[in-house]
Formats: sequence, C-alpha cells, structure tokens
Amino acid sequence: MQRPTPCMLIRGGTSKGAYFLSDDLPTDPAARDAFLLAVMGSPDKRQIDGLGGAHPLTSKVAIVSRSTEPGCDIDFLFAQVGIETAKVDTTPNCGNILAGIGPFAIARGLVTATGASTTVRVRTLNTGTIADLVLETADGHANADGDARIDGVPGTSAPIKISFLGTEGSVCGALLPTGNAVDIVDGVEVTLIDNGMPVIVLRAADVGRSGYEPREVLDKDTELKARLERIRLAAGPLMNLGDVSAKVVPKIALVAPPREGGAIATRSFIPHECHASIGVFAAVTVATAAALPGSPAASVVAMPAGRERSISVEHPTGEFTVHLTMGGTPERPVVERAGLLRTARILMEGMAFVPGRALEHNASGALRAAE
Repeated sequence: MQRPTPCMLIRGGTSKGAYFLSDDLPTDPAARDAFLLAVMGSPDKRQIDGLGGAHPLTSKVAIVSRSTEPGCDIDFLFAQVGIETAKVDTTPNCGNILAGIGPFAIARGLVTATGASTTVRVRTLNTGTIADLVLETADGHANADGDARIDGVPGTSAPIKISFLGTEGSVCGALLPTGNAVDIVDGVEVTLIDNGMPVIVLRAADVGRSGYEPREVLDKDTELKARLERIRLAAGPLMNLGDVSAKVVPKIALVAPPREGGAIATRSFIPHECHASIGVFAAVTVATAAALPGSPAASVVAMPAGRERSISVEHPTGEFTVHLTMGGTPERPVVERAGLLRTARILMEGMAFVPGRALEHNASGALRAAE
C-alpha cells in the first residue's frame, strides 16, 4: 500500500522544494529520512520515481510546525536530500526554502494573515537561526502576484523581505572558526567563514580561473573541481565540521572584481556543482567576508561605505543584493544585521504517495521503520 501524505511544492527564491507539516511525518529521524528519500525519488540521478528535480536546488524539503520557542511563530527544519546517494543532510540552513515558509504557514493555518502585511518569525531548527519574514497579504492569504524580481527566477512576484537575527557562526560555532580572516589551505589564501552558511571564500585567480566563466563551463572543469574538493576536505576540520566528504557544507565561493556594476563577482559551488545563481546564506556570508579587512574577498570588492550597505553580489544569472548593517570599527567590523529580498510561490498542493516498501530503513542493519 502507498502512504498518502499532505504536501505542497513551493518555489522559494531560486530553489524548489516539498513542504510538509512535521506532524505528518515519522517522528523517528531514520524513518523520516527514509520517507524523504522515497518522496524525492532518491537515490537516482534522475529522481524519476519521486518529486525531486534531479538537481541540488530542486531536491530540498521543508518540515514545518508551530514554534516551541517563545517569540517565534514557526519552527522550520531544512533537509537537503541526496540525489544519487541515500543521504539526507539537516546540517545547513537554506534561505531560499526559508522564503516559502511564510506562504506555507499561512496556507496551512499555522499563522493568521493580518492586514496588508504579515510578519512571520521563523526559527530554523538546523542551526537555531531566527529570521523575520515580511509578506504582503490580503483577505487572509499571502500574495503571489507583485512587481518584485530576483535574478534566477523568471517574471515577478510579491516581495518577501527577510531579516536575519544572529546568523553569525550558526553552523561552525563562530563567524571565523579559525579566528583568522585569511588562512592558507592547500596553498591558497581563503577565508573560512560562517554567517548563516559555512563557506570557503577564495579568489578565482588563485586557482587559475577568471571568476566570470559560465556555470556550464565550470561544471565540466574536472581539474578545478578536484582542486576545490581538496581544499574543502582540508578546510572541514578547521571549520569545526570534521570529515565533510559526505556533507553538503562547506560551500565554496570563487570571487573576482565586479564587472556588471555590482560590488563583487561570484561563482558558488554547492559544493560539487556550480550554482546557477548563489544561495541566500552564501550571499550573506560572501558579503560579510568582503567586509573583513585583508580577506581575499576584500581585495576584489567595490565595497560601499557607511553603516548601512547594499552589496550587489554578481552571479552567473544576474545579481543578489544583500543589505548589511555594520558596527564595530574599521579594523574590526561587525555585521549586526543582514537583510535581503526574496519571492516565493505555491506551485502545487496535494498528496505525496510513498510505497510502503520504501519506508523500510536499514541505516545500521537493525532499524526498520514501517507503518
């Protein structure tokens, strides 16, 4: 028998994922992961027997509930579901899938829309990060239509304003887990940094690339990808992440001087494929790295001055503007708050069907999750 489970497919930012209520999923993590793999059709490079889109940006899941944290409305657990591997990673944040939490919560009755705009405070359980999502609302629903445009998504939609609170060191335990703005890893100057997403930031020129190559070219660049993976594996323990060979973090960002009128050019690896644009938290983290004196990113950025800074992060399909509120001193700057604009749209609501046999799980050779 197949198990039907209520599900929404939502485009959040430049990603797409399956959104579930926590109460509708198995409570045991191993059984839950077995369910998610089956829902997305993994492991299979095509994900032909599931909802996944055969790409890391479309093999994502949101698990949502009312928050148990005072002052927060929603608890959100993000899951990155492996495509060719039977892996479900709940280590990182995902700011794009976060953008869809507000519309989902309102549609599911977890939050009541109030007036022309509604603020939803979301706690991401993966890291404890808290964010305020401000949505346009009308007649008790989240608006989908609007004039907001983000690169990497066709057309326009209603804006969703996101402000992050306390993202510094959310995964690695510190903004700079080594304490340094510059480290040498595999002979390359890097910044090992976490402002919502663990990222290794390095100059593209230091690995023999311009930083302006098309994504398709970089995805076929096996020499570069092998070099980046060596750097990533060496950086994992330095970032308090241990062995990262089976993890999706840290990500890698190649940076270069801007050439499209922005502040800095990027090519982001997530971690083994080049992103069509750049992830939300990766953009925030790269912008933060660019504000650190002496860092590789600082050497190529056209950094605006002042306490309130809008940093346009160029990527393969356009740009992503990050708003930073800066404190501290010029020598030791501190990012007090990060904000940005996303959009989201509910694509489908219905039942996801999972074959009963797919709920069998044998991670340790002894566990079986069944109805």
